[in-house]
Amino acid sequence: MTPVTRALLIACFAGFGLQQLLGDGLLLTFALWQPGAGPYYPPFQPWQLVTYGFLHGGLTHLLFNMFALYMFGPEIERLLGSRRFLTYFIVCVICAALAQIMVQGMSDGPPIPTVGASGGIFGLLLAYGLAFPHRKLMLIFPPIPMPAWLFVTLYGLLELYLGFAQGGSSNVAHFAHLGGMAGGLLLIFYWRSRRNSRR
Repeated sequence: MTPVTRALLIACFAGFGLQQLLGDGLLLTFALWQPGAGPYYPPFQPWQLVTYGFLHGGLTHLLFNMFALYMFGPEIERLLGSRRFLTYFIVCVICAALAQIMVQGMSDGPPIPTVGASGGIFGLLLAYGLAFPHRKLMLIFPPIPMPAWLFVTLYGLLELYLGFAQGGSSNVAHFAHLGGMAGGLLLIFYWRSRRNSRR
């Protein structure tokens, strides 16, 4: 287990533990709320762009995200180095939040708080697919092995389809997941361009 991955796991479990102790009061301040939602909703605060990623909507939500972080985080951290890995994860979380704010702003439904590290997790999936495209990943259902690049591509397309098909009726932030992937891709391209320019 690499150090930043371990720290992120601890932080997410600690955040969920605080949710159980403090209840909805924690969500009012640290979940991601829509800016300008009106006086009847908690206000948006800049720190929510990061803190929402360390809260979760339930134990299943937490465990799925932490399992993916445990599976993919150490390898990407060893590849990028701990400092860049942390930067990458936080950038993906922030980009996911910005995507969610934009999509919620176009929705007619009431603002709901967004929580979860999924934006960062989807960024890690993208990085894994780019770094190790031919590694085999096994789906849980159906149990079909496929190369990482295909797994990531199909997962991204599925999120895009579900985002448009379900619209605001889903309690899953599909476009936030895509925002995390897009933010990760842009950051990887930026790092590559800087490296090439130095050469």
